[in-house]
Formats: sequence, C-alpha cells, structure tokens
Amino acid sequence: MAEKLHVPYEPVVYAKNAEVLEAVKTGAADVAFTNASPARAKLMDFAPVYLRIELGYLLAEGSPVKDVGEIDVSGRKVGVTTGSSSDAELSHDLKNATVVRIATIKDAIGQLTAHQIDAFATNKATLFEMAEKVPGSHVLQGRWGEEHHAIAIPKGREAAGDFLRGFTEEIGESGLVLDAAKRADLKGVITP
Repeated sequence: MAEKLHVPYEPVVYAKNAEVLEAVKTGAADVAFTNASPARAKLMDFAPVYLRIELGYLLAEGSPVKDVGEIDVSGRKVGVTTGSSSDAELSHDLKNATVVRIATIKDAIGQLTAHQIDAFATNKATLFEMAEKVPGSHVLQGRWGEEHHAIAIPKGREAAGDFLRGFTEEIGESGLVLDAAKRADLKGVITP
C-alpha cells in the first residue's frame, strides 16, 4: 500500500487492539488492518472486506459440548475479551450462559486451564493458537459468526475511499490475501 501511495512505510506496534483502534480514531495512525465491526464503523471508516474468519469457541478439557448450539446453557461460562466484538455480540445473543469478560488472551488461557470458564469465544485463528497452550482443549467445529477484516482509516478522509476500494479489490483478485493466509497457516479463513 505504501509503495502504491509513494509514501514511507512506518509500522507502529501497540500492545492492545484497543490502542490500535484509538490511534485510528484519533488520526495517530493512518491505517489499520482490523475487524470491521458495526461498533467500530461508528468511530472509523472501512474499505471493503478483504478477509473473513470464522468465529468459534475453544472448549476446556473434558467439555461435554459437541455443537455450537449447546453453548447457551444455564451455568455455562463463556469467556470473551473485554470490549471486543465478541463481547458485544455474545453479551446480546447468549441468553442463558454467563459471559465472562477477560482482559487478555493470556488471562483467558489461564482461566480455561483452571476450568474457571467452560469456553472462550473469538476468531478461530486466535482459538487455534490458544489451543496449543491449553492442555486437552479443542476448537469446537462450526461457527457462531464471522469476523470481517478490512482496512480502517480515520473518519473525515473520504478522499481515500476510491484508492482503498481499488486496493482491496486488487489484493483480493491477485490472491495476495489468501496466499498470505496459507503461508501463515491462518486457521478459520472463509474462502470465496
């Protein structure tokens, strides 16, 4: 993208996703490649979606759950990252299970391992990485939704819209995104 715009590429690393979103919202960052949720669309503008990833559950060892439809049961504790799109959606959608807000993925791994939560919900790319650190856990087959990744820019930069639409179309048609996902062994990618 930087090459096409003839500008220097300067990556900025933030410790938390909330910091990335704040940087885009305030204009401290020019672009971010992130989940394009309805809540985030109120704070920033998005190009078209370039990547879709399944949303699912990581189950603690010994879980009796066999199907996504069995998650919303009274007494079941489902972890989500505080303030995440999973938090917003599942806090609304789950009527019987208890949604447990957890500060970090590292904390979620600890709570799953200690059986303080029964499941953790987020995108499957993250869940498969977590599963490697939680003995006996497994990612439940099926999905409860999709995460849509798109390029985010600060509000008020409408002039960038045409460029971003064209760029997104180009990286999709060229296979760049799916090739990168395959090289990275990104799990849960929904292919067109």
